[in-house]
This record gives sequence, C-alpha cells and structure tokens, in this order.
Amino acid sequence: MNVFRLDEFFLIARVSSVSGTEGFVKILSYSDVPERFLSLHEVYIDFFDSKKKLLVEKVKQVKSNFYIKFTNFNSDKEVKPLLGKEIFVDEKNVIRLPENSYFIHDLLGSTVVRNNKYFGRIVDVLPYPANDVYVIENEDGEEILLPALSELIENFDAKKKMMVLKPGESFYEDEN
Repeated sequence: MNVFRLDEFFLIARVSSVSGTEGFVKILSYSDVPERFLSLHEVYIDFFDSKKKLLVEKVKQVKSNFYIKFTNFNSDKEVKPLLGKEIFVDEKNVIRLPENSYFIHDLLGSTVVRNNKYFGRIVDVLPYPANDVYVIENEDGEEILLPALSELIENFDAKKKMMVLKPGESFYEDEN
C-alpha cells in the first residue's frame, strides 16, 4: 500500500460535471497553464482521506473547457462518484515554473521579514492583471496588501517558506 504525504500532491482542478454518456467529466481548472491537461497521463483523487491514482485515457478541449475520460470509467453512471472531487498531481507531474515564479501554495503560510524583524505571514494571494498582491497578516491580525513586485522583495525561499522584503522605508510603512 502506498502512503503519501499531503505535501506530495498539488491541486490542479475539480470535477464539475458529467459530460455525455461515454465516461467523460468536465473539469474546472485551477491551473494558470490549462494546456497542461492535454499531456496528463495520471492524476490523484481523494476518496475517504486517501489519494487514489486514476489513469487519464483521453482529454478533449472545447474552447476553454477541458473534458477528461479516465481509464475504466466508461459511462455517465460510473463517473458520478467523481462529481465535485478535486484533482491532484504528484511532484513529478507539477508544471515547472520560470525562475522567481512560485505556486500560490508555496507562498501561503510563509513568514515575511523586513529589516530583520517579523513583518507578518502571507494568508492569501490576490491575482490582478498588473501583478499579484500578497495579503500579509501582521501580529495584530491586521491585513497588509503588498504588490508582488521584485523591487519590494529581496528574497523568497519556498522550502523554508520565508520571504525577506527589501529594507528601508517604503509605501507599506504605517503612516500613523
């Protein structure tokens, strides 16, 4: 029996509906790279707190929607238990990002330090067209919005979950 750690899996989509009678499901992508689904060979779905590997038999794209047929799921009745289930990939099937780009799950929960002092913890990432914005909660529970700009960030270590902001005065300083 395979035993997997939670951090070995990465959420990429959710099964949103049954599609037709041949065992296809429509998925809602959580990926910034939706084309990734066209090259999937295996995924994991959580059943009763245990990840089960499903083999991808076929993927269809219709406009911006993706439909997946899993091996041994051959009818609309057989895929009904998959409705609402989240789809994960393992470490070897994660999309590799360019340098200085990170997955949201890498950022969430990270400690933020500025001038060698605790600044807060990243609790959310807001995607905006110009750039993402980090929601940082400080010691008092207040939220600070920080644009994800390289000129504000000195370093980020995803393994240590540590972000170091550039030192000095800046616009995120409390004006009071």
